Order: sequence, then structure tokens, then C-alpha cells
Amino acid sequence: MDLNQWVFIGLFFALGWTLPALPIVLGKLLAPRRPNPIKQQAYECGVEMVGSAWTQFRAQYYIFALVFVVFDVELVFLFPWALAYNQLGLFALFEMVVFIFLLVVALVYTWRKGALRWS
Repeated sequence: MDLNQWVFIGLFFALGWTLPALPIVLGKLLAPRRPNPIKQQAYECGVEMVGSAWTQFRAQYYIFALVFVVFDVELVFLFPWALAYNQLGLFALFEMVVFIFLLVVALVYTWRKGALRWS
């Protein structure tokens, strides 16, 4: 591999770290800091906060969100496969059938565990 190609990869990584970090650092350095008691108060849609902000959520909400993310991420794998379906061989079809079968098994498992039930 040519050394010039590694230079472009290094520049890519340097820009990948610099571009997100630069606005954060500039915001910390240039932002005005004049704290006072009114600015330090909790503010939500113009309504004063009543009670504690620490409330306990049911774990079912998090499980439901995780199940959604898992089955939503499958689209990331299914979409490119569907676009290139004509160029792929029989092996790719078999692999996708196995992948979808595993997802169906996971869905049946979560369904039987009751993670999809709102009670």
C-alpha cells in the first residue's frame, strides 16, 4: 500500500475527531458565564417543579425500548440485502433465511416472556 493512502486515512481520523470536538471546546471557552440563583433553578415548559425529579420507572419501558431497537436494527441488514438481491447467490438467500429465523425466535421468546405486554 502506498504511503499517500495512509496519509488520507490519518487525515480522515484527525478530521473525525476535530470536527465534533472543536464546537464543544469553543463553546466552553467562549460561552458567557454569569450564574445567578434564577438561572440555576430547574425550568420545564414554564412550570415550576413540584416534588422530586427522581422518580422510579418500570423496567418494562426499558425492555420494550431495547426490543424495539433490536428489531429496528434488523432493517440495517435487510435493506442492503434486498437492494442487492439480484446479484447475490443462493448462499446469501440461505444466510438471510437463517437471520430472519433467529429474529423470529427472539420475537417469540420476548412475546412469551411478556415483554411486549402493557399491563
